[in-house]
Amino acid sequence: MIVVPGPSSQSLSCRVGREGNFEVIDMEYSRFPDGEGYLRVCGEVENRDVAIVQSTRFDHEFISLLQLIDACENAHRIIVVIPYMGYARQDRQFKAGEPISSRAIARSIEADEVILINVHSELVMDYFMCDVTNLDASRLLGEYFSRMDLSDPLFVAPDEGAISLAEEAAAILHTDYSYFRKKRISPEEVITSGDMDVKGRDVVLIDDIISTGGTMVEAIQKLREGGARSIYVSCIHPVFVRNAILRLYRAGAEEIVFTDTIENSQYKVSVAPIIARHLRS
Repeated sequence: MIVVPGPSSQSLSCRVGREGNFEVIDMEYSRFPDGEGYLRVCGEVENRDVAIVQSTRFDHEFISLLQLIDACENAHRIIVVIPYMGYARQDRQFKAGEPISSRAIARSIEADEVILINVHSELVMDYFMCDVTNLDASRLLGEYFSRMDLSDPLFVAPDEGAISLAEEAAAILHTDYSYFRKKRISPEEVITSGDMDVKGRDVVLIDDIISTGGTMVEAIQKLREGGARSIYVSCIHPVFVRNAILRLYRAGAEEIVFTDTIENSQYKVSVAPIIARHLRS
């Protein structure tokens, strides 16, 4: 097995290589004067199994993924690892004439297998033309918090969609989990309500993606009103647009914990172990 690091996931690729004792191949990345991307696989991949690791948050990162797949066309087997898949939230058509963007992207990826991590909508998995595995990193977050001296910890999902994350993370600490009910009144404003008892407890908010941070800010405020002892914020995919991190800390977050599915030097948890484990299997 050879790990082929994409330009958006170079650090994670190296961690996957170390975890699985895989060779990590050298790469060249640059841009032409007109802005077009250039890359080169600096090693032999012919007749070998390759794992391309590339998150696709931005459009140009998706183009790089297609280039990497083409550059490895002589490999024996191509496994595409997409730690964070952009456009996964565009999983259905709401108005006539709209594309299902995640479907368009999935159909263009030619590989023997695609590995995703906590993809936002599992509908996306049906759009790929090959085998797809959706790995769950929520227990890795649970393991991180298990090493902390939390007081009567409670894992809380900011909405119904993240309940399974809270449940899996809470199972590591053998503790409770709950969730908020959410009503979205604009793209960035939410009203949350919940009847959980958080007084005097350390609460861990957990979600798959944090983008603007609006949902988490509302949840933090509700937890503070409920008398939570301290509030931690965690997520799998740290999109963090605009001033999201500032908003979370100003709202009262004790710490923000996230993985390395998107390159960020402040990550606390690496998803490399679950990727390497799957590749070895």
